[in-house]
Amino acid sequence: MKFSHRVMQLEAEGAYEVLARANDLEAQGRDIIHLEIGQPDFPTFPNINMAGIKAIANGHTRYTAPSGTSGLRDVIASDYSVRHDVEIMPSEVVVGPGGKPGLFFTALALIEPGKGDEVIYPDPGFPTYSAMVEIAGGVQRPVPLLEENSFSFDLHEFDKLVNEKTKLVVLNSPANPTGGVMPKEDLLHIAAAAQKYDFWVISDEIYARMSYDSLKVPSIITIPGMKEHTIVVDGFSKTYAMTGWRLGYAIMPEALAERLSLLLTHSIGCTAAFTQIAGIEALTGPQSMVDQMMEKFQIRREHIVRGLNSISGIKCQVPEGAFYAFPNISSFSIPSKELSLRILNEAGVAVLSGTDFGPHGEGYLRLCYANSLENIERALDRLQTFFAGL
Repeated sequence: MKFSHRVMQLEAEGAYEVLARANDLEAQGRDIIHLEIGQPDFPTFPNINMAGIKAIANGHTRYTAPSGTSGLRDVIASDYSVRHDVEIMPSEVVVGPGGKPGLFFTALALIEPGKGDEVIYPDPGFPTYSAMVEIAGGVQRPVPLLEENSFSFDLHEFDKLVNEKTKLVVLNSPANPTGGVMPKEDLLHIAAAAQKYDFWVISDEIYARMSYDSLKVPSIITIPGMKEHTIVVDGFSKTYAMTGWRLGYAIMPEALAERLSLLLTHSIGCTAAFTQIAGIEALTGPQSMVDQMMEKFQIRREHIVRGLNSISGIKCQVPEGAFYAFPNISSFSIPSKELSLRILNEAGVAVLSGTDFGPHGEGYLRLCYANSLENIERALDRLQTFFAGL
């Protein structure tokens, strides 16, 4: 069969591939500890569930506006304005089924295929970044994330990549897979380049409320002059444990929001009404359960990082956000992909290779600690035994 160039280069996300292999092993009777899939292991909070259930019972099961209901867009604009001290209007908010439409459709709206439009994005980084550039017809320009810089951009390499052809720069802070947070100084550096070369910035903030040690994650949209250059992408999946609800949003200048609304119209149509009502409850209801969830994640973070660093040959930075540990395993001189498969097959622990997130992820593994302390302890015991045998 012949397929278009848009899909010929696409690859599956590594997490789903490893999950499939892990499930096959479990079907054979193996005991597998899952540290591969990046979603909270907590159930959606009860007040959010009830809001969605009541919405369905009350008949909120029909079409809505493609860009989202006015109620949810109002709440998102207000919430973001308060949290970041920047004025956001409801007309600048576009709601979608998850955060990915905000990434994909923005790329489609801004990148002109065949014109040499270049997109700078983090490597290692979320696999959708490279995929959306490929599909939109842009030129991929990955920039390394440096461990010695808390996994922020290699700004020296960034400065060599940025030029008049740069159309878009993608940021992710806190980051998947590293858990790193970009400091304000790095954002100022990138903002200066954006204003010099007049490019757009996508700020993927899906983990922005999942930081530790009272760290407030800065956003590039708050830097003077950057609101006109920035698209913020966020959602409810991580902060509110709503992965299956498929609810996200993007914030952008109104003219661009109108274009994205048309792309939504002709693709997904609209986001479910009852899901959006649940989203309103998530943002306006009590936030104590978010705090409780993050307290548990912080305990798990300290436990898994301490355990990984106790294994000879491994060094692991303390992540500042999200729920991923990204240990350096380069001392073993085994390709990360091969090592991750051996860990699954020999130790019964499902982890991801750093190269599942780009070539610069070589020498690292990603472990998602959205699992119980008991399972994390069991996984660490198995990893200790595995690496001792190498």
